[in-house]
Amino acid sequence: MIEVDEVGVVEFTQALVRIPSTNDPARGRDERPAAELVAAKMREWGWEPVVDEAAPGRPNVVAVVEGGGGDGPTLMFEGHTDVVTEGDLSTWTVDPFGGEIRDGRLWGRGSADMKSGLAATLYATRALQLAGPFPGRIKVCALADEEGLMLGAHHFVASGLAADVDGAIVAEPEAGEICAVAKGALRLRVDFTGKMAHGAMPQHGRNPVQAVGALLVALRALETELQALHPAHENLGEVYVTPTVVRAGTEEQVNVIPATASVFIDVRTIPGVEHKPVAERVAALAAFEGIAAEVFILVDRPPVDVPVSDPVVVALAAAHQHVTGVAPVYGGVPGSTDGTVLTHWGGIPSVVYGPGGKWIAHQADEYVEVAEIVRCTRVFAEAARRFLTRSAS
Repeated sequence: MIEVDEVGVVEFTQALVRIPSTNDPARGRDERPAAELVAAKMREWGWEPVVDEAAPGRPNVVAVVEGGGGDGPTLMFEGHTDVVTEGDLSTWTVDPFGGEIRDGRLWGRGSADMKSGLAATLYATRALQLAGPFPGRIKVCALADEEGLMLGAHHFVASGLAADVDGAIVAEPEAGEICAVAKGALRLRVDFTGKMAHGAMPQHGRNPVQAVGALLVALRALETELQALHPAHENLGEVYVTPTVVRAGTEEQVNVIPATASVFIDVRTIPGVEHKPVAERVAALAAFEGIAAEVFILVDRPPVDVPVSDPVVVALAAAHQHVTGVAPVYGGVPGSTDGTVLTHWGGIPSVVYGPGGKWIAHQADEYVEVAEIVRCTRVFAEAARRFLTRSAS
């Protein structure tokens, strides 16, 4: 088994967690300090990272580690440096940016999602490099803004850096599951325009709130219809059509029929569901007499469906079994990851696997098992070896 720096990967995870790398300019926060720490570690090992801003204060860090063993494929390890806000501090029982280790767990915002996974990719690559020559190369990537619009991943693809990559392992927390499939995300905003009037004389106005109500009822029926047409996926579950935000009027003017109203919709899809027809169907359902409706697509991330027979999935599954002694469990990503961008816009087969629980992300008292950080580092190193040598043994 490839020797890994168990102490180093845990300490580096702690150092990353102690950086509050939320995208919060009002508080002077962004990913830059975390990206600088990653780049510094890469330089310490003799790597030559390229730091490239996907947006102001939001850099990508990419290093290419040549194996020295001749020509071969290119494997990408991917993690992100941003984390979501810590939220209400009163809901935490630990310092969200303390990186404390207690009861065999490393606590803090981003510990699972996904600074432990990012650290594991770096230390796995270093372990394989020290173990001796290997064919091909590893592209180690710490990208920005995964928690937002995935600007870092889109910038990576647009810069042409995905063109030579043969497979990608995305180190998101999946509780030991190998996830070659991920749900799609289609986010819509429906704007209604009517005519403002006095609440005592509604006949002089056109009330967009009534159109909102009709659409909300229709969306429930649309979800049921889509679920009937597309049975639940074994690893991803059902299609969901969820209205999440409704805006109209103000409580200060409850006696006024508003001129405008909006509904925001979060559609989660599975393989086989095309996004464009769903958006068109929502536009048709928004039609309401006397009210103008316009649909805007805010986010369009198709589902990911990489075959388990793809070499990057095969290598990861074999590595998991080799390191843990347990047969791999295949699962699905309930949301979308940077892997969605890498696969659909970059043409890279991607698989998601990393330390941390699948459901602990974004919660208070986020944590990752220390032993799981080390185990995933070993799995990543072995997966890289098998993928680059095309060895299943």
